[in-house]
Amino acid sequence: MAKKIPATVVTGFLGAGKTTLIRHLLTHANGKRIALIINEFGDLGVDGDILKGCGIEGCADDDVMELSNGCICCTVAEDFVPTLQKLLDRDTPPDHIVIETSGLALPQPLVRAFGWPEIRTRVTVDGVVTVVDGKAVAEGRFAHSVEAVDAQRRQDENLDHETPLSELFEDQIACADMIVVNKSDLLGDAEAEALTARLKAEARSGVQVVRTAMGALPVDVLLGQGIGAEDDLDARGEMHHHHEADAGHDRDHDHDHDHDHDHDHDHHEHDHDAFESFVVTVPEIADQTAFAARLAEVIRGHDILRLKGFAAVSGKPMRLTLQAVGPRVDSYFDRPFAPGEVRETRLVVIGQAGLDRAAISAALAA
Repeated sequence: MAKKIPATVVTGFLGAGKTTLIRHLLTHANGKRIALIINEFGDLGVDGDILKGCGIEGCADDDVMELSNGCICCTVAEDFVPTLQKLLDRDTPPDHIVIETSGLALPQPLVRAFGWPEIRTRVTVDGVVTVVDGKAVAEGRFAHSVEAVDAQRRQDENLDHETPLSELFEDQIACADMIVVNKSDLLGDAEAEALTARLKAEARSGVQVVRTAMGALPVDVLLGQGIGAEDDLDARGEMHHHHEADAGHDRDHDHDHDHDHDHDHDHHEHDHDAFESFVVTVPEIADQTAFAARLAEVIRGHDILRLKGFAAVSGKPMRLTLQAVGPRVDSYFDRPFAPGEVRETRLVVIGQAGLDRAAISAALAA
C-alpha cells in the first residue's frame, strides 16, 4: 500500500505567528515539496498573498490552496476534505502538507476529518502544532489583539461556535503535539521559563514546548513527528463542546492569519541560535532494546527534541536506524554494512540551545 502523505496542522490565534512560522519553514525546506492549505477568509485574509508572493524556491502558486468560506472547522465537508483530495490526486503529490487554520478554529474537528473514508488511507496527521503569542499568554490575554479576533469572528457567517478565547486556547493546547511559544524574545528569561513550565503542565504528557522568535523553528523539529493524531483523538478530546449539531457530518472550525507585522523585523539566521545540534559517536552497541531505553532516558533527562542516526549492533550484519521524537524511539534495520564500512554508532542530537553536550555524550556512551 502506498505510504500515507504526512500533514501538519498549525493552529493558534490571529497574530500568534502562524504565517511567519510557515514562511520560515518554506524558506528552509531543503527541497522537500510542501503544499499549503490556508484557512484565509474575509478582509483579514492576507496570508495567501504573503505566502504566494514570497518568491520562495520550490513553492509554486498552485502549492498554496486557500479556504475562504469561513472557519475551517465549520466547513470540513464542504471545503476542507475536497481541497485535500485535490492535493492527493495530483500527478506529483506533495511530500508534506501544512494546514494553517484560522485563529478561531478548533483543531479537534479538523483532525477527526482525517478519519473520513475518502482520505484516511492516503494521508495522516504528522502532528498538531499550536503557536502561541508568548507575551500575550504570559499577560493573560491569549491573543495580541482581542479586538482583531472579535472582528474576525464577526466576519465569519459560517461560524457555528461562540467560544470565549480562554476555552478556545484550552482546546488548542489539549490537541497539540508541540506548542511553539513564539515572540519569546519579548519575555525575560524567568518569564519565558515559567510560561514554558506552565504550558507543559497544562498539555498532555510528552507534548514538546519550544520557544522561538519570529517562528524560526528547524524543519526537522517541526516536521516528521509521525504522531498519527487521527488515531489518538480520545486523548486530545475537546474540553468544551462548541459546535451545534449538524446534519450528517462532524463539523470543524478554524480561522486565523498571523499578521505579525507589529513584530516583523527582518529574519536573520541568528534566529536559529535558539536551537543547536551536535553529533555523538560511540562504538557498536551490544543490546538494541537496552540502548533504545537508555536513549529515551537521556532524551527525557535533557529535554532533547529530536535524535536520529545509525547504530551497529554486535553480531548483526545490518545497520540499525534510530529516530526519536521526544522520548518515543523508533528503530529498524535498513541495510547491510558495506565491506570496510566502520561499525560504529552515530547520532545527531537536536534541542534548544544550552544542551549539556558533555553529559549527553557521556550518558550515551555509558
